[in-house]
Amino acid sequence: MSTTYFGPVQWYQKLHRYDHVWLERMENFQKQTYRNRCIIASPNGALALTIPVTHDEGKTLMRDIRISDHGNWRRLHWNALQTAYGESPFFEYYADELHPFFEKRWEYLYDFNLEITLLLCQWLDIQPDIHHTETYARPEETAMDDFRSAIRPKHSEEDPDFSPKEYYQVYRSSYGFIPNLSILDLLFNEGNESVFFL
Repeated sequence: MSTTYFGPVQWYQKLHRYDHVWLERMENFQKQTYRNRCIIASPNGALALTIPVTHDEGKTLMRDIRISDHGNWRRLHWNALQTAYGESPFFEYYADELHPFFEKRWEYLYDFNLEITLLLCQWLDIQPDIHHTETYARPEETAMDDFRSAIRPKHSEEDPDFSPKEYYQVYRSSYGFIPNLSILDLLFNEGNESVFFL
C-alpha cells in the first residue's frame, strides 16, 4: 500500500483486514494522491487538504519527499478540521492528541504519515503488522495484493472488497452521505465504534 496523510476509510479497511501490510517507500512520488492529501467533509462539501512537498527535479522516491513549510499549511489544515468537525460528537475527544501533528515539523512526508498511521491504529484499536519496503517491486513481480495505485482520490479502481457503510456525518442533511472520506471523518463522528465500519 502507498503511505497516506489521514487516508480514506478504504485504506484503513485494508490495514485492518490483512495480516501483513507493506507500506511502499521505494516508489516514485505521485502527485494528486492520498500520499499528501486527505479529503474531509466541510460546511461547503468535500474539501481536499494537501501538504505541500519539495523534491528534486525528476523522479523522487517516496522516502525522500520532504514536507514544505509553504503557505502555512499546518495552521490552515488544523483550522479546517476545527471548522469542519468542531460540532462532531468525538472531535474534542481526539483533538489534544491530534493537534501536535500540526505544530511539530517533520522533515519527511513518509515519517509524518507513519506516525499518523500508528496513532490512528491506536484510536481504531487495530494492530496491523506493518512492514516498510526496501526495494520496489512492479505489480507483476509480486504475489501480494497491490493497492498502491488502486486507492486514489480521483481514479480509484473497482474494489469488490470495499463497500462503504453509511454512518452519521455532521453535514449529511446538506450533502447526503459522502463515502470514503478521511478516516478522521469516521473517527470524529463514530468514535470508538469506528472499527465496526472497517
